[in-house]
Amino acid sequence: MELTREQVLAHRLHRHDLVERAASPDAVALLDLGVQDTPPGSLAAALAARTAEPAPATDDPADDDATGDGVLTRVWSHRGAPHLHRTADLPALAAACWPRDDADAAARLGWQRARLAEAGGAARAAFRTLADAVPRVLHGPMTKGELSAALTAVLPAELSPYCAGCGVHHVGEQLLRVAGLAGGIRLRGHRPLLLEPIPGWPGPPADADAGTAALQRGYLRFFPPASAADLAAFLGTTRTALRPDAPPDLVPVTVDGRAAAVAPDVLEQIRAAEPAPVVRLLPPSDPWLQGRDREVVVPDPALRKRVWTALGGPGVVLSGVDVVGLWRAKQRGKRLEVAVEGAAPEGVEEEARRLAVVRGAADVAVSRV
Repeated sequence: MELTREQVLAHRLHRHDLVERAASPDAVALLDLGVQDTPPGSLAAALAARTAEPAPATDDPADDDATGDGVLTRVWSHRGAPHLHRTADLPALAAACWPRDDADAAARLGWQRARLAEAGGAARAAFRTLADAVPRVLHGPMTKGELSAALTAVLPAELSPYCAGCGVHHVGEQLLRVAGLAGGIRLRGHRPLLLEPIPGWPGPPADADAGTAALQRGYLRFFPPASAADLAAFLGTTRTALRPDAPPDLVPVTVDGRAAAVAPDVLEQIRAAEPAPVVRLLPPSDPWLQGRDREVVVPDPALRKRVWTALGGPGVVLSGVDVVGLWRAKQRGKRLEVAVEGAAPEGVEEEARRLAVVRGAADVAVSRV
């Protein structure tokens, strides 16, 4: 069955709370999967775009979960990137992020898998060893450097290869990120980033509990239709690792010629989706930009290259289902200056005012570049 880009993205607008905004940050539906916080501070802007009243961001680590009541917690999760999740979901999330076997673990380690293999370490055992070690050394707030040093002192040598950039042996950065949640690490603050134990953490999951079925369903809920390659890229592993937990009832479709699959009930929702004339300023790494069907989200290759840059990417101006411009913001005292490149449809100024609230600015100016 053929679906159009417009149908797919009209449905996605609703799923992402970009049409009817959520009543509060903890009511944002995407928290069922996680909202990324890269670069630091983008999380607050992503939540503000989806909530009725934007909340000022804070650098107070005790308030960094955007609600201050412990309902939400920021952790390293998908691909080792920082995400905000519902605190109650974290034990199940840790099991879903736990590798099925050595090949799965190696894939999740990314570029660091070669260094581990050279040192003679088994990838899945490395996850277990690090996760078991975290509670032995993490008893209160620590910087990442402090925790890395403490872990390096108690871990086997093969898990702490020599780092030419630092000039010392230390635990691999990606291993710390992808296995840290299982060890009960949460993230607080930004400058500095502090790592703390998750209160009441039950410990690492059992190997038998590893499984991505819920995460695959979650991705297919918020980014349908999707291919197996899309799912693997989002979760940071391989299609082979995901295959045992793949939903059995998906319907094959194409989106402007791109092969994918979708749950039967969601297919009907996509076909019935109505366009909405929304305008939003979305930050870099916003959930709207996290789908792996980038050619569907931004069909123009030149614009797509600018949206997904390796470092220092811009925010995007979303008008309906289309990315029509890019934006960057600078703050001078209590004044936020938002520079928009490309189209600046009606509504951009109001969205900029919402962004100013998030940034703690008293005034905002929007300019075209």
